[in-house]
This record gives sequence, structure tokens and C-alpha cells, in this order.
Amino acid sequence: MQLEGYLIDHEVDLSVFEARYRNDETGAPAYDPGILLKIVLYAYARGIISSREIERCCRENIIFMALSADTQPHFSTLAGFVSSMSDEVSVLFRDVLLYCDEMGLIGKELFAIDGCKLPSNASKEWSGTRADFEKKKQKMEGAIRYLVKRHRERDKSDEEVSVVEREEKQLKTLREKVRKIKRWLDDNDDKPGKGGKPKKSNLTDNESAKMKSAHGVIQGYDGVAAVDAKHQIVVHAEAFGEAQEHDLLIPMIEGTRKNFQQIARAGDIFADTRLTADAGFHTESNMKCLFEEGIDGYVADTLFRRRDPRFAGASRYKERHRQEQREARGGVVLFANHDFHYDPVRQLCICPAGKKLYRNGSHVVVNGYQAVKFRAPKSACRPCHLRAQCLRHPDRSEVRQVYFFSGQAPNRPETFTSKMKRKIDSVLGRAIYGRRLGTVEPVFANITRMLGLNRFTLRGKRKVNTQWLLYCLVHNIGKIHRYAPGWS
Repeated sequence: MQLEGYLIDHEVDLSVFEARYRNDETGAPAYDPGILLKIVLYAYARGIISSREIERCCRENIIFMALSADTQPHFSTLAGFVSSMSDEVSVLFRDVLLYCDEMGLIGKELFAIDGCKLPSNASKEWSGTRADFEKKKQKMEGAIRYLVKRHRERDKSDEEVSVVEREEKQLKTLREKVRKIKRWLDDNDDKPGKGGKPKKSNLTDNESAKMKSAHGVIQGYDGVAAVDAKHQIVVHAEAFGEAQEHDLLIPMIEGTRKNFQQIARAGDIFADTRLTADAGFHTESNMKCLFEEGIDGYVADTLFRRRDPRFAGASRYKERHRQEQREARGGVVLFANHDFHYDPVRQLCICPAGKKLYRNGSHVVVNGYQAVKFRAPKSACRPCHLRAQCLRHPDRSEVRQVYFFSGQAPNRPETFTSKMKRKIDSVLGRAIYGRRLGTVEPVFANITRMLGLNRFTLRGKRKVNTQWLLYCLVHNIGKIHRYAPGWS
């Protein structure tokens, strides 16, 4: 609490709040933004996110009473303060980052970029395309017609009052949901996605995204952070409503570069600083950008671990787990390439049923890689008893085809992805990339577990980004308290 008070009173420029509090001629006296900021930061440091809970603490907790000067701000004041400071929070974040730099807490030797996917204040059940919402609306309208019909039939018969009340409540809920869908359909269109297919929208928070996380499929945002390796100081942070992280690497690099230019007025921070990121950020265009800009980056690809001899046998455990899960759900496990016996010397391939496949090309090029292609004969594949386990669509596909890759195609220019593979597979590259996990993951563990941010409580990218920056700000203040001279 003492450190937070010192930073806000002496190191943070609160003049950014002056414009919104110029209400001398009209309006009630405003709360001091410094006081509100102290309250919010201390509450987040204690794992208290709810504005109503923060209001209660300002009435009952002696520390909050001291921070608020016993003003006891209303929860709506606290919620409005947080949700409306999207422009000011970036300035506050850079002020604290500048203080961290002055205290020597930022090594500027290695940055690690990663994302933490958290649910937002929106339900994934209200996600879909316009076609999905039209179908949902028609289904609900059908249920409404059925309930109305039941009401008319009830006039001719006696029925319990509890049943009538329950159905009337259900009818009211369905009508409200239909109105909600109609309003969205009138004002919105599908979000364009890659490949021409629309991305799923959300009726409650259309800037959030439906994404896969470690806890299943969620509707939320990806809180991405760039972290310095010396003391795990967050040097840049931003929340994105994107299910994939492919397009987030370049914005994070630009944001980090901008922060250091504004706090140090120096050149490009990445001129002497290494960058690491996991496979979620790996694309050919991203690798091209790193090499062309001269950034010493180490970004893993999806096959990085398979090439590591220490993980040579790891895939069998993962495959066994997947097979057990599918069998438990009654699903069918399809045969993979390793289930086919391939003899590269004799150019021979035997399927799991013991049938010989004929070679359909020995120099086939797929995505720039050379492969040998085998195709099953119709006479053996059509009547096979393992057809359902071999083909994804046994009713449409005639026969099974198998590719065995032998390497990059000759006379093909080396891709930037190949350059990154060669770089990261070196002894030095693996050593540098190995520092990524211990740099960025503890930050997310601290924010989500110790500071209690298990979900974003606001809606809209600007508000969610504000909450994410505030939590990263609290994390950095904790690092100052632990490592900075005079505070540790």
C-alpha cells in the first residue's frame, strides 16, 4: 500500500485525468482520481475485482478507508472510473515502466511474448454467424407458438396455477431472447474471416471471440504480454478478441517498441534484445517480418518438440490418451500414417489390414516438401472391414491415400520458416528458447492465481484491455516492491 501510494503521488502523471474532471460550472464535486486509482490498484492486488465488493471494503476495511480518505465511493463510481480510463491507463502503465527502468529492473536482454486466454462477461451460447442466429430465432419462435397454443387449450381445461405461471415466465423469456436476436440482426453483419468464411459473432460482446483454452472452449479475450527476462517485468500488454495468436506478434512488437521509445527516447529496443514466442505466433509472414527487420527472434513451430530428442517418445502418451478419450465417447479412432508399414528402400507400403498399396508418385511436392504417395486399390479398400477406421468419410471417399515426406523439395527457395527452424534447432537456439517458459508463464500464474483475475468482468475490447493493463500494472508494482532498491 505504501509503494502504491508513493508511485501515484510522485511517479505517475495524473494530469491525464484533468480533462474529464473539469466540471466546476456544472456537476457534483468529483472524487480525486489519485484516490480512486489507489483504491482500484490495491483491490486488484488483493484479488478483489467486483466494484460492489470494493465499495464494501471502503466502508468496512481500515486499509481501504485510509486509501479512500473515508470518502466511501459508490460502486458505480468505481466501475465507471475503471471502464472509462482506456486512454489514461496506457500513460499510467508507461510511467510505472519508466520507474522500473530507472530502478534497473529491466534487463533488455530477452523478451518473451505469450497470451493468457480468459473468459469474458459474455456467454459462448450466444455465439454464431447470422445463419446460426436466424436458425436459433426460428426455433424459439416455434417454441413460442407451441406455448401460445397450450394457453388456448388451457382455457378449456383446468390446470394447476404453478404450471401456468411457469409457462408464462418461459414465454416471456423466449420473447425477450427473440427480440435480442432481432435487434442484433438489424444492426450487425457477419465478421469477415480468412478464406472467405465468416467468423462467429457474439450477441452480448461482439468484440470477444470463441476460443480454445486449457479449460475448454470459452468466450473471451486473449491477454497478451511481453515480459522481460531479468525480473519478469511486463513491458507491453494488450487484450485481443482473437481466437488465434497468428496475427498478434507484430502488434505486440510494435507496442513494445513504442513503449521504450516514449520512456527512454531511444532507438529500436529490438536492435540488441532477443525475442521469444511459442508456436501459436508462428507463421511464414511473421518469420519474414522478424528476419527483414533484423529482430533476433526465436519462435517455435508446431513440430519443434518432435525434433527434440528429449521428447522422442512423448507422442505415444498423447496418442494413447486421445485414443482412450475417443473410445470412452464411443468415437472411432482413425489410422494415422505411423499405422502403415512403409519400406523406403523397397518403396513398399502395407496398410493395417495387411493389403499392399501401390505407389502413386515418388516425387510429389506438397507445400514445398517432397513426398512419396501411396494409394489403396479399390478392390482391396472398398470391401475392407477396417474402412470406417481408415477413412474420415467412408461413404464418400473411395480409397485411402498416404503421404510419406522425405524433406524439402529441391530447387525451392528456403522459406523464412525453414530459416527459423534451423536457427532454433541449434544448441544456442534451444538454450535461448528454453528461457521463454520461465519468463512469461510465471507472470500469468501470478495474475490469474495470486491476484485472482480468472475472468474479465467488463465487455468490449477497450474496457477489457484497460482491466488487463491494470492487472499487469499491479504485477509490475509487486516486482518493484520485491526487487527495487529502497523497497526490497
